[in-house]
Amino acid sequence: MTLTAGQLPLSRRHRADGPLDLDPTLAPHGRGRYDPCQRVGSHGEHWRTWRTPLGPATVRLAASRGEIDAQAWGPGAAWALDAVPALLGADDDWTGLELPAGVLRDTRRRLSGLRLSASGRVFEALVPAVFEQLVTGIEARRGWTALLRKFGDPAPGPAPEGMRVLPAASVLSAIPDWDWHRIGLDGARRRTLLVAASVATRLDEAASLDIETAFARLTSLPGIGAWTAAEVVQRSHGAADVVSVGDYHLPNAVGFVLAGRPRTDDAGMLALLEPYRPHRQRVVRLIEACGIAAPRFGARMALRDYRRI
Repeated sequence: MTLTAGQLPLSRRHRADGPLDLDPTLAPHGRGRYDPCQRVGSHGEHWRTWRTPLGPATVRLAASRGEIDAQAWGPGAAWALDAVPALLGADDDWTGLELPAGVLRDTRRRLSGLRLSASGRVFEALVPAVFEQLVTGIEARRGWTALLRKFGDPAPGPAPEGMRVLPAASVLSAIPDWDWHRIGLDGARRRTLLVAASVATRLDEAASLDIETAFARLTSLPGIGAWTAAEVVQRSHGAADVVSVGDYHLPNAVGFVLAGRPRTDDAGMLALLEPYRPHRQRVVRLIEACGIAAPRFGARMALRDYRRI
């Protein structure tokens, strides 16, 4: 592809202070292999779209000789490049985390380049989290992809085919009910999302606030509870000590890895993680990455298709 002068990227190089692995660091921002907002290219480079305060942007991140080459296109390119260090965990500090010998310490050694990433965009992190409320991952990703394909902006620059930018809050607010139905978003999640869209600017202001205040601002909205707020600040702020209470699978995973008890509830999970404050989310990330899956008990969550209801 030949780019004109107006399409040429802004570029910057980022040198991390210590090991940095793009794959596990950026993984929480992606919603499946074919997420329209985040992709891994054929050469291991990461592509990401952002709806920045200055407009849409596409960012390409590639490891090169111990540094990260960052390129950005679109009206928000300069903002996106400024945000790359936080996205790559420049502010993430694992100092003081003591891990017991065994699986957690081994996983940390294997993934020494794993960092907690902060996108700096609260509303952008909230929209897919609302899609994920009380449904299976398949349902959530199907709806998220449908929204981006129909209403998202094309990704600026030479992004991989099919990449899109999250629709602006005003666009989300104007989507008619029948289109939400075709996307597969039920009434409760739709109402939550529309309320959030009406105050998107206030939510994005929370990116500059401390985690506790941002969490409180999120949970002040109807339909946004502790689980959703946790999922957001983990991504927008890189929150190192916020655990997703109310998750369908997480208590069992934590219980099985830390204590050999797969049938664990939220209270039991928090008790097991308590000794790791203020690093509880870092420990959760290691548990999720360690490759040990807890046994499953009982019925799986039902897979529904709200487009047919």
